[in-house]
Amino acid sequence: MLLYMSQPQEASTSPLHSVSVAGVVVREDGRLLAIRRADNGTWELPGGILELNETPEAGVAREVLEETGIHVEIDELTGVYKNMTRGIVALVFRCKPSGGTERTSSESTAVSWLTPDEVSHRMSEAFAIRLLDALDGNGPHVRSHDGKHLIPAG
Repeated sequence: MLLYMSQPQEASTSPLHSVSVAGVVVREDGRLLAIRRADNGTWELPGGILELNETPEAGVAREVLEETGIHVEIDELTGVYKNMTRGIVALVFRCKPSGGTERTSSESTAVSWLTPDEVSHRMSEAFAIRLLDALDGNGPHVRSHDGKHLIPAG
């Protein structure tokens, strides 16, 4: 057995996944922080790819600050979401703002505090559900989608 374990393993033919993090930033008045992405014009929550040398919580704080100018305190993990088309697993955390001023970045053309109703109208189902899940207190949720629409569990 030792001989087998010391042999190089064959390269996996399975596709690789990337891990992203995102913050559902909830203000005291219940409004939610959202960005309009510079690359495709869609409304989403702030977030991005987790770097190798950072914890998920540090990644969320970094991404929200980079994209919106808002500092956050992390509350809790509210969901795990997989984009089946792109192989991205997203960890979503509820956060509260702790400072900073809203501003756009090279990754965002607009930053806005939206009501839950506005979220439902501006975002595709796959992204709106992440914000709405964070508000229901029943998480963490685990869901899959094709980039726009949820895929039923099972």
